[in-house]
Amino acid sequence: MIQVLVFGAMAVIIIGGLVSFAVGNAKLGRHIVSSEKAFQMAEAGLEYYRWHLAHAPTDYTDGTGGAGPYVKNFYDRNGVLQGTFTLTITAPPLGSTLITIQSVGVPIEDASASRTIVSKLAIPSFANFAAVTDAFNRFGSGTEVFGPIHSNEGIRFDGLAHNLVTSFISNFNDPDHSGNNELGVHTHVNLPPSSGINNTFRPLEAPPNPVQARPDVFLAGRSFPAPEVEFDDVTTDLEVMKTEAEDDGLYFNNSNDDGYRVVLKTNGNLDLYRVNSIQNSPSGCSTNSWTTGSTTFLGSYPFPANGLIFFNDNIWVQGIIDGARLTIVAARIPDDNASLRRSVTINNDVTYSNYDGTDTLALIGQKDVSVGLYSEDDLRIDAALVAQNGRVGRFNYNDNDCSPYHVRNTITSYGTIISSQRYGFAYVGGWGYTNRNLIYDSFLLYSPPPFFPQTEDFYEVISWKEIE
Repeated sequence: MIQVLVFGAMAVIIIGGLVSFAVGNAKLGRHIVSSEKAFQMAEAGLEYYRWHLAHAPTDYTDGTGGAGPYVKNFYDRNGVLQGTFTLTITAPPLGSTLITIQSVGVPIEDASASRTIVSKLAIPSFANFAAVTDAFNRFGSGTEVFGPIHSNEGIRFDGLAHNLVTSFISNFNDPDHSGNNELGVHTHVNLPPSSGINNTFRPLEAPPNPVQARPDVFLAGRSFPAPEVEFDDVTTDLEVMKTEAEDDGLYFNNSNDDGYRVVLKTNGNLDLYRVNSIQNSPSGCSTNSWTTGSTTFLGSYPFPANGLIFFNDNIWVQGIIDGARLTIVAARIPDDNASLRRSVTINNDVTYSNYDGTDTLALIGQKDVSVGLYSEDDLRIDAALVAQNGRVGRFNYNDNDCSPYHVRNTITSYGTIISSQRYGFAYVGGWGYTNRNLIYDSFLLYSPPPFFPQTEDFYEVISWKEIE
C-alpha cells in the first residue's frame, strides 16, 4: 500500500506537471498568435495614416481637428472586430514635413499582447546637394566639398570631393579652355605623383578614353550621365510666398532707397535698417562694392509664426539664429522686368546656434545671392542659398585697384547652394576666396526651412522600429 501511495502520488505530480505544461503551452501559443495579430494591427495603423496623408498631406489630427491619440477599430475581411490600433501623431516643426507616428495594436482577446511601432515619414525637399547648378560649373583648386554636387551642364572639378560628383551630360566642351569635348565630370589636376593643375585640354579626361578613378580628387567617385535635376521644381512660387508673408509673415515693400540691412538675433527678433547708400569701392576699383554705407534703423521685429520674411527690395543679411526656422526672400512681384529683380548680399557671418536640425534658414534671391567687396576675410554662411534666376557667388573684383579686398581667405557654406547660373566664390586670376568649404546640411532634406521647394508630393518612410 505504501508503495502504491508513493508511486500514485508521483504519478499525480507528473501528470499534473504535464497538464500544467500543456496548459501553459496553449496559453503561450494563444499569446503568440494574439501578439502577431497586434503587430499586424499596429502596422495597419501606420499604413492607414500613410493613406490619409496621401489625401490630406497637412492633416496631423486624423481629420478631427483635435488632439490625439486616435483609436480605430480593426476588422478582418469578414467584418469581424479583431481589436484596435491607437495612433499618436507628432506634427512636424515649422517648414518641415517630418512626421512621427506611433501605432499601438491591441487584440480584442488579450490586451496584454499589445505591440507598438514608431515610424517617421517625410516628403523630401530639393535640398539634396552641397551644390547644384543648372549651368556648367568649375570647382577650382582650394575647394573642398563635403556632400554630393551636381550640374546639368557639366563639371570641371579641381578640388577635393568627399562625396559623389555628377553631371546630366556625358561630355561637353569646357568653356574655360579650347579643345575637344571632355568628360561630363572631369579634372585638370595632374596625375600623381605629379602635382598642380594643367589648364589646357586633357586627352585622358576626354572620350573615348575610359573614366579614371582619380581617388586623389573624387574620394567617392563621379557619375555621368546622371538624372537631370529639374530646376522647374526649385523655381519657387514667389507670388505665393509674397501672399503668405503679407497674410501671416513679415512683408516689407520697396525701401525707395538702396534696400534693407537685416540683422538676425538669437532673441527671436531681427533688427531692420534702411540702406541709404552703398560704400564706395577703393579708387580705381571699377566694380560696385555691394557693401552697405549709411543706414537708418527702422525697428526690431519678432520672427513671424510662419517663418516667412519677404522683401520687395535688395537685402543684406547677417547675424545668428537660435531655435529659429526662417525663409527670407528678396524679390520684386510681379516679375515683369529682369533688370529689376532683387538679390541677397552676405558680407558678414550668418550662423546657427544649433546644428541638430533645430536651426534652419533659407536665403532666396530672385536674381543672385552674392558676397560683396568688403566681406569678412573668414566668412561663414549657414543657410540654404537659392539664386532663382542668377548665381550664388562673389562679384569678380579682378582689378588690383580693389586691393586688398579682392583676395579673401576662407568661405564656408554650411547648407546647400542652388544656383541657376554658374556658381563661384573665386576666379582664375587668384582673386576671391582662396579656400572654399562647401558642407552639406543633411537635415535640410527632410526638415527644410518654411516654404522650401519639394521634389515630390508623397511621404517617404524615413525610419521604422518596434518599441517595447
